[in-house]
Amino acid sequence: MLDTSQHPHRRYNPLTGDWILVSPHRALRPWQGQQETPEAEIRPAYDPTCYLCAGNVRANGEVNPAYPGTFVFDNDFGALQPAPHAGAVNIGGLLRAEPEAGLCRVICFSPRHDLTLPEMPVADIRGVVDVWVQEYLTLGARPDISHVQIFENKGTVMGCSNPHPHGQIWAQQTVPGEPAKEGVQQLAYLRQHGRSLLTDYLALELQEGKRIVFENEHFVVLVPYWAIWPFETLLLPRRHITSIEQLTEAEKDSFAAALQQLTIRYDNLFNISFPYSAGLHQRPTDGQEHPEWHLHMHFYPPLLRSATVRKFMVGYEMLGNPQRDITPEFSAEKLRSLPSVHYKLAAND
Repeated sequence: MLDTSQHPHRRYNPLTGDWILVSPHRALRPWQGQQETPEAEIRPAYDPTCYLCAGNVRANGEVNPAYPGTFVFDNDFGALQPAPHAGAVNIGGLLRAEPEAGLCRVICFSPRHDLTLPEMPVADIRGVVDVWVQEYLTLGARPDISHVQIFENKGTVMGCSNPHPHGQIWAQQTVPGEPAKEGVQQLAYLRQHGRSLLTDYLALELQEGKRIVFENEHFVVLVPYWAIWPFETLLLPRRHITSIEQLTEAEKDSFAAALQQLTIRYDNLFNISFPYSAGLHQRPTDGQEHPEWHLHMHFYPPLLRSATVRKFMVGYEMLGNPQRDITPEFSAEKLRSLPSVHYKLAAND
């Protein structure tokens, strides 16, 4: 009889159609591999050398305004450019290239150089949510944009090149690989069942309760059944909405509160500023309704056993499919049991 808490097994990801190998027995193996160096915890509220702090000069010579809340600007070194280059490459159907145009934006969450999302008041995080909504609407309204990807890379271990808390938006002509796969799967499910895939999935998770991390009136945070990263989570609205623009005012408040509570638990896990990559997946902005889509937010943190040991996607993961040791149920219970007050505030009490 399969015991998913003890025995090796595969789990299916209905959002992408992929599989993951789970090997719970490997969680006991000793670790003699690479260990990360945790980032310095103390940063000033203002850094005169930071390109993102209010009033400072950026790398391209522009001066940031004295912004009091969030600040959005075009990325000085964007991966996409607004004007597409003409032409395409197609040699024998195997060597293919197409021009891709778009815009890249940067969102400074706060003028404070030292405040990440878990340390910001919910009201200030709500300001970030409002900017996400506005940018999705503004960029998505452009006729040359079919997808708006809102995301954050937190921590140097996730490739973040500037410690000032910020996120990014890449808006482009085509729908990129991961959301494209999710769109195909969600559409197939809607056509077969007449309901949203994530609506039904959330109902199952709420019924089981084993992978729930946090919930409030409008949002649920859970470790997905098919999670790849050790402490991966999925943030879902209870209501079936296709994009962030459909959130009510109350739902935006709940979204901000859920973001704060999840990221507080992340920081409290190892008492560090917890690294991750996170991003919103929602309907494309190609002018179609896309009723199959259900707004959600992925969090992919790399740390495994401690602040110094991370999960590597190598070997079998690169050549076969993703694999994890600790089960999603274990990760959810661990995150769920953590305090809801940030460890820095608790230390000051």
